Amino acid sequence: MTNRSLRRRNREFGEMWDSFNDFFGDHFLASVRGDIHQFRTDIKDSGDHYVIEAEMPGFEKEAINIDYEHNYLTISAKRETNSTDEKENFIRQERHYGEFVRRFFVEDIDENKIEATFTNGVLTLNCPKRQLTGTEHKRIEIH
Repeated sequence: MTNRSLRRRNREFGEMWDSFNDFFGDHFLASVRGDIHQFRTDIKDSGDHYVIEAEMPGFEKEAINIDYEHNYLTISAKRETNSTDEKENFIRQERHYGEFVRRFFVEDIDENKIEATFTNGVLTLNCPKRQLTGTEHKRIEIH
């Protein structure tokens, strides 16, 4: 097999794997497993800033943590188990408890200016981009 054939096969396998992940991603697998340990998130590039919205119904604001380090924005939340009365006869209980974490690579954020609000179960982050000075790009000369 030639290098060209191997590269084509690897590219085709990569495309197939990406399609598989798109179709059978975490949300599909979560519905099969019966648990969802993620929350739905939208990220929008608004030019000079990013807007990140995460649906987090049932969480208290105090249970949510937001960290930004090395271009990774991490949103995590913890939901504690409520003790239930043994006399209650639950037929089905679908509330999920545990830690929920999402991590996103979002570069060039001015971490000192990130603003967060939490309203009606939706966490909204306004993440201003750093002002680039133009010196971040450097052309390397070949000698």
